[in-house]
Amino acid sequence: MYSLKRDDAVLVVVDIQKKLVKIMPEKVYEKILKNNQILIKAAKILNIPVIYTQQYTKGLGETVDELKELLTDEHVEKLTFSCCKEQSFLEKLKSIGRKSVILTGMEAHICVLQTAIDLLENGYNVFTVADAVCSRFKDNWKFGLEYMRDAGAKITVVETVLFQLLERSDAKEFKEVQALIK
Repeated sequence: MYSLKRDDAVLVVVDIQKKLVKIMPEKVYEKILKNNQILIKAAKILNIPVIYTQQYTKGLGETVDELKELLTDEHVEKLTFSCCKEQSFLEKLKSIGRKSVILTGMEAHICVLQTAIDLLENGYNVFTVADAVCSRFKDNWKFGLEYMRDAGAKITVVETVLFQLLERSDAKEFKEVQALIK
């Protein structure tokens, strides 16, 4: 399935945590922070559920404040690299009942990649947002995305996601969502 529909979508934000962001290239991190803020705000406007995870919070810290202030649900704590290997994540995802996952986070070649593969193997449609994921090194980001694409994930960007979810320029939420990217 190539189309992303708002009534079948869930946003999953993987491990954008305080200590982890310190090792990311600053300009890359600034871009993915901004793009994740846009996606979370748009999800709220469009009534799309959001799940966010934290990898070993004791060691890597909480989700960054700029995102945490936008998130209302509790995070899913994990020690596994793939979110899907954490039972509470799968239970939460299944309880939402949607099959298309908009996937963002850190690091593209580790936790995001392993989550994408496991989601695909569990029958989900995965839309990895290339400009909302990152790795410490550009090659790791690039090859992580290629691996996900080879496995069956759709690689996309923030604006494509937003306009697919809106579908129409006369959608009642159009101006509010469009304002997020101006």
